[in-house]
Amino acid sequence: MSLNGILLVNKPTGITSHDVVDFIRKRFGVKKVGHGGTLDPLATGLLIIMIGKATKLSQKIIGLDKTYLAEMTLGFSTTTGDLAGEVIGKAIDTGYLKLTKGQIEEAAVSFVGEIDQVPPMYSAVKYQGKRLYKLARLGIQVPRASRKVKIYELTIENINLPTVVFDTKCSRGLYIRQLCVDFGLKLGYPAHLSKMVRTSVGAFKIDKAYEMNEIMNNSNSENFVLKTDRIWDSIIK
Repeated sequence: MSLNGILLVNKPTGITSHDVVDFIRKRFGVKKVGHGGTLDPLATGLLIIMIGKATKLSQKIIGLDKTYLAEMTLGFSTTTGDLAGEVIGKAIDTGYLKLTKGQIEEAAVSFVGEIDQVPPMYSAVKYQGKRLYKLARLGIQVPRASRKVKIYELTIENINLPTVVFDTKCSRGLYIRQLCVDFGLKLGYPAHLSKMVRTSVGAFKIDKAYEMNEIMNNSNSENFVLKTDRIWDSIIK
């Protein structure tokens, strides 16, 4: 009997979303496997894996709102907007260590609502048919048009300068890496994303996701797969 449905995976750091897809393809011996929205290698959290006929739901899942717990570090910026890149800008002073909670929260509020965000060069957005990250790896910078994205909530959870931890709920297409860069600029300093966990996609929650070692070591892990023909209407909000 063919396997069709959705598997919620808690992606660990250090691997790509495609690595998880390949792992699932081999684990269950199925060819049609996809994911519902890329997580960068350094990011962790909820990755929705679609198996078999469920791959037809790809665009619906990718279009769902998402929530993240992110850590921004002030003081320097990088080529990629996170720790994977090379340092390209450093603060000229340590004033960022003296920022007040009020200043940080005021800056956070300014991002809530519909905003224009310029996608980072290290992204899968296309320019004249080529992925931006491929051009970036060649040292090529190209103009990027801003895109309308929406931030429904942005709540400061912890401040331990130079780091700021925040929760955010946002629409499809928003780059948390770029949000950290823009957040830092709003505060007057270079910044980057230092940690990130995706905690939900639509009504799918991280606490229902499986670790990869669970999937590998459980002989009945095919039972972890949610059958979309029975639960789709009740789960997607």
